[in-house]
Amino acid sequence: MTQTNQKMTVYYDGACPLCSFEIAHYKRQAGADKLAFVDASEADTDLGDGLSRSQALGRFHVRDTDGTLILGAAGFARIWGALPRWRIAARLATFPGVLPVLELAYRAFLPIRPVLARVLGRRLAKAASEQTR
Repeated sequence: MTQTNQKMTVYYDGACPLCSFEIAHYKRQAGADKLAFVDASEADTDLGDGLSRSQALGRFHVRDTDGTLILGAAGFARIWGALPRWRIAARLATFPGVLPVLELAYRAFLPIRPVLARVLGRRLAKAASEQTR
């Protein structure tokens, strides 16, 4: 995958209701046109050099316009910087010690993500079912 569009690429797990919910929020933000969102759960998706499907599905990745992969909390901070309503969060992440704490929190979140995704998936399915009644 070459970066010809000069957009940061945000890789996410589209099969994860929690991830899709969060990405949908980012997509609605001003500045989202500066980001390319790629659903890594789709088997035919080209993820580019240095990123396997299992890596992309297991942890948050952003590919900067120069092709550099940015992982975890640093990736979130990077996209926050592209979204005007999130720039304060991006700025806070640059303070000494903040990004390592965010990364620790993100790593603590990763093992419980599947449980939270299932709970959110059930709630969304229930809400959709109630709307069709």
